[in-house]
Amino acid sequence: MRQPKITNKNIMKIIKPIACLLLALYATALYAAGFEDIETQVQEHVLSNGMKFIILERHDAPVFSGYIYVNVGGVDEPVGNTGIAHVFEHMAFKGTTTLGTKNYQEEKTIMDEMDAVYDQLRGEWVKGDYADSEKVKQLEAQFDALQEKGSQYSDGEEYSKLLEQEGAVGLNATTSADSTEYFYSLPSNRLELWMALESSRFLDPVMREFFKEKDVIKEERRGRVDSSPIGRLLEELKGVAFLAHPYGRPIIGHMSDINTTTRAEALAFFDQYYAPSNMVAAIVGDVQTDQVIQMAEKYFGKIPSRANPPLVETVEPKQLGTRHVKLMEQSQPIFICAYHVPAVRHPDFVVLGAIADILSSGRTSRFHKKLIRDEKASISVGGFPGYPGDKYANLFVIYSFPAQGHSNEKNEEMIMAEIENLKTELVTEDELKKVKRNAKAGFIRSLRSNQGLAAALCTSEFIRGDWREIFNLLERIEKITAEDIKRVANEYFVDSNRSVAEIVTEEPSKEETEAGE
Repeated sequence: MRQPKITNKNIMKIIKPIACLLLALYATALYAAGFEDIETQVQEHVLSNGMKFIILERHDAPVFSGYIYVNVGGVDEPVGNTGIAHVFEHMAFKGTTTLGTKNYQEEKTIMDEMDAVYDQLRGEWVKGDYADSEKVKQLEAQFDALQEKGSQYSDGEEYSKLLEQEGAVGLNATTSADSTEYFYSLPSNRLELWMALESSRFLDPVMREFFKEKDVIKEERRGRVDSSPIGRLLEELKGVAFLAHPYGRPIIGHMSDINTTTRAEALAFFDQYYAPSNMVAAIVGDVQTDQVIQMAEKYFGKIPSRANPPLVETVEPKQLGTRHVKLMEQSQPIFICAYHVPAVRHPDFVVLGAIADILSSGRTSRFHKKLIRDEKASISVGGFPGYPGDKYANLFVIYSFPAQGHSNEKNEEMIMAEIENLKTELVTEDELKKVKRNAKAGFIRSLRSNQGLAAALCTSEFIRGDWREIFNLLERIEKITAEDIKRVANEYFVDSNRSVAEIVTEEPSKEETEAGE
């Protein structure tokens, strides 16, 4: 729900998904105690409907974190409904037939009437220039009146307000290319409240305030993409890099799709992808495992089982030559290049994470020393795999914000020189030690919280195929050699596998300059 604005300072937060923090995430803060001991402390329980619960007792504070990971994201959306995964994420906070309403029967009647009018409106909109403008005007007035009438029966904030009154902290959700995730923390004595409320929103969803919330999402798109040079550039980059695979579509959706998506389509999407077997929950903190299992059976066990939804079958064809997109913007220049790389389960993915560390992690990284410290050609430079997701084959992205007086071309030249060095020379033993040291430190640092550990367990269950895989990752990283780095760089960092996106600064016109004075 709450997502960061796109700015130069937080570009890393915007363009890499959680899973691409491969070397810093996916493990437990209890590393020092030994992986084998920790793994034995994690318990799992699978309900008869197929939903899995992962439980870890940690009694150091009277709180717990609940995390629900749904294996559906922007990559799974049907053509014409881009953004629908994000739309439903918003709807999941709007309550049920009993929570968030003052009179559900009256509210439902009005929502049904709104749907009927909206279907007529959509039928006119798709006609484009041939739409009946008078009919559109009448239907819009009718729809607005119904929406105003329905507002007296609904309170779409009641769900969130109730949880916050009961001590919920960090109440939030997020939609990525690969997943939709719901999470927050509560006092230990509110475990049953978590079970009751979380199960109800997946057992009894209501598309309350649907059209108002779509207006909120459209504003999000305008802020993050349409009025943001970086947002526009990233959308163009994905579009040229992926010609076939749905990773090329915007997670927030195309504006026309957001506008025309209906409540019926959102419910159909929910019915298909929110099958219990396509969801996993993690409970980490001051809880009793047997109590968690008992309550999970009582509340989540009521959700009917459904067939597993389809996985994406489209495979991006091999790229045959460099692709290039250039935007002329009245903003600072930006250079981005992206190489196709394999999915997270491929053994080369950990090597790509190591390359990212060597190139751009910290002040001793190759990019920082060359482009920022020595040449002063960039104010920010970095690289990482896993964009826009990592369940399927994805992109290794390298970006730079040129410093004043330096061009994209100069930055590209220096970046490509460092890439070429990886392909022709073995990295040093000190660089490899740093990669492994950073990985271990990142594991310990980033998952101290109950919520961080719950997120890692859930993500690993679907992205890596088993939550236990978080306990094997450091071992894989430890085995990386300098020869692996060189081999992988030569395999993927080739011109025919590259897409380039850049912003070139456009000077304002004389009229614009005078208008701003």
